[in-house]
Amino acid sequence: MKAEIICIGTEILLGQILNTNQQWLSLKLAELGIDVYYQSAVGDNPGRLARAIKQGLLRSDIVITTGGLGPTVDDITLEAISDALSKRLIYNKKIAGKIKTHFGGQCLNMPPGNLRQAHIPEGAKVLENDVGTAPGFIVDQAGKMLIALPGPPRELDPMFERYAMPYLKKKAKSDWIIKIRTINITGLPESAVDRKVKDLLESPPPVTVGIYAKPALIELKITAKAKNEKAAKVLIDRVDRKITARLKGCIFGRDSETLEGAAGKILAAKHKTLAIAESCTGGRISDRITNVPGSSGYFRMGVVVYSNDAKMSQLCVSPGTIYKYGAVSRQTALEMAKNVREISGADIGLSVTGIAGPGGATKSKPIGLVYIAIAMPEKTIWREFHFRGEREVIKFRSSQAALDLLRRSL
Repeated sequence: MKAEIICIGTEILLGQILNTNQQWLSLKLAELGIDVYYQSAVGDNPGRLARAIKQGLLRSDIVITTGGLGPTVDDITLEAISDALSKRLIYNKKIAGKIKTHFGGQCLNMPPGNLRQAHIPEGAKVLENDVGTAPGFIVDQAGKMLIALPGPPRELDPMFERYAMPYLKKKAKSDWIIKIRTINITGLPESAVDRKVKDLLESPPPVTVGIYAKPALIELKITAKAKNEKAAKVLIDRVDRKITARLKGCIFGRDSETLEGAAGKILAAKHKTLAIAESCTGGRISDRITNVPGSSGYFRMGVVVYSNDAKMSQLCVSPGTIYKYGAVSRQTALEMAKNVREISGADIGLSVTGIAGPGGATKSKPIGLVYIAIAMPEKTIWREFHFRGEREVIKFRSSQAALDLLRRSL
């Protein structure tokens, strides 16, 4: 079956929001063995949207729309679909009741405009919205299928997975499926990863490998085309083992696994506690650590000591150390790590200090110079890094390097 995705909203065309729905839906459709032949974005214009839907239904078996199902005047998807399919919009009392309950449960007065969302095309199958107020729906007509989904990913994703995917699985009888596994790597540049897996990147179907570079992160995506999930897994596992043997400690996880999650898992398994002292990262490492559910079991405390005075008064860093070596130095980083460990009573102290720019640099200490240190009962370690990029990029790279050093040291 051939599918087409139409994302709706003038804000997409103006570049005001990043359209992630196309990518996410394409991946999910690939899992079902459904080919996506066309993707488009249409502004908030009923006429243009109706024409796009009509054209999509002429050339594709499935048309999926995202967005424009809200209660405001610029939400024009319902009317455009009604026009394109020549179907009346029918008021659904059950949907209206759910919308009222949604507002009542939050002790909010429901704006009358929200009841616009209780209308769906006649004969449509309703897709429940377990997060927001806009229901989705599926219309089967003359051998073609139209699926309308809300725009916000937090509403679209669960709706599609819970209700639309099972429906499509029954309808779209495909001889094959596509499965993708992402291997997450840090600590190596793209060129080094490329050299180590070059032959795998040139592998022909049914299993292929692609390399994707992000700041301080390399992704290797293994894609397998097979008749079922078990067969796809066998193909992917075979390549995964080869990659793992070549990259070993640089791999921190797969698919949605994060570096902070990987570090946290080891801390929990080893029953170790952590305290963090941050300067140039401004609390970013602590934020990432505490984004992991269950982090309260191993994270003791985090302190942001941005100024020299704070380093001395809050962490008891020696004034002599800062005077002699500077705030951005291995000596200061080591004292920060040791002292935050002692003050907190944690097993491990982690520190970072550096120059994120664009100011504050000297000839001997350029923008991007960062020192990271770890203090443990049996040892202390430190590393010097030279990062490139804008301020935000340097801060992220510093947090990534710190978490990776923590993971490796454990």
